[in-house]
Amino acid sequence: MSDTLNFDGVKKVNWKDVEPVELLPGITERMLWEGENGKRAAVYEFAPGAEFPGIDLHESGPEQIFVISGVFEGGKEDYREGDFIHQPKNSSHAPKSHTGCTLLVMYPEG
Repeated sequence: MSDTLNFDGVKKVNWKDVEPVELLPGITERMLWEGENGKRAAVYEFAPGAEFPGIDLHESGPEQIFVISGVFEGGKEDYREGDFIHQPKNSSHAPKSHTGCTLLVMYPEG
């Protein structure tokens, strides 16, 4: 245990201050952090009725999703505000939202 605080490499960002980039019609991304080998964290916003085309396969590593607001649909069930979803490596889902939603998505292994 250390008696000294260390803030080397600490980064703070408010997702609402990051300019959104439209990835697909009705789906925007706000990149919060990018590390080595594709590790990253981003906020995704789905407009009502927006959906990812086809199946989203996680071949390179897991995806972790926290629903900030709205209802997120992944093909198996609906996830509501406050839900956390761990998608392991090689799992897949079909992301969409009938009502719209905001998600924090982390890729801990790239």
